[in-house]
Amino acid sequence: MLYGFPGAGKTYFARQLADTIQIAHLQADRLRHELFEEPRFDAQENNLVNHLMDYMAEEFLKAGVSVIYDTNAMRQAQRRHLRELGRNSKANHLLIWLQIDRESSFTRTQSRDRRKSDDKYALAFDSRSFEEYLKQMQNPKNEDYVVISGKHNFSTQKSAVIKRLYEKNMIDAQSAISRSVKPGLVNLIPAPSAGRVDISRRNIVIR
Repeated sequence: MLYGFPGAGKTYFARQLADTIQIAHLQADRLRHELFEEPRFDAQENNLVNHLMDYMAEEFLKAGVSVIYDTNAMRQAQRRHLRELGRNSKANHLLIWLQIDRESSFTRTQSRDRRKSDDKYALAFDSRSFEEYLKQMQNPKNEDYVVISGKHNFSTQKSAVIKRLYEKNMIDAQSAISRSVKPGLVNLIPAPSAGRVDISRRNIVIR
């Protein structure tokens, strides 16, 4: 799970981590724009996107594939729901809090490059909607999370997260060193050397 101000780099981090330890990257903003030509971000639309995100996460987890749930888990109730989803699939969980100051956060939202994959589907903000969004956020309390800086590069961010995954026994020592998931217990995607599966392709069929 991810938590942080807009522009903190949640999707950038999620994409990089997914490539590093070969886990499924579920991106809510991209899913929304693939479903709706002109997203409204209303309650009905949000419910549909959340339902599909949950469905895909459950299917991956039940298959033994780790997931990074790329949406801002901004409310305590939302995070409780995602933890329960994980428990139902016998999966462990970790909340990653990307921290950045308000000024830098807003500046980043105003300078997004829509040609880049990490910015293409992000929600647009003006000063008023930005402040309203931040008022809805509930910082984690008495929750299992790791804090990383949204201003650091991925190499620094990755080290802190991999360390916590190891401490939670979600990856073993060898996997932590090699920055890959423990294949026997967590991730059923074959290694690239196996030559049977293209791990860059994670096509999903929704029925």
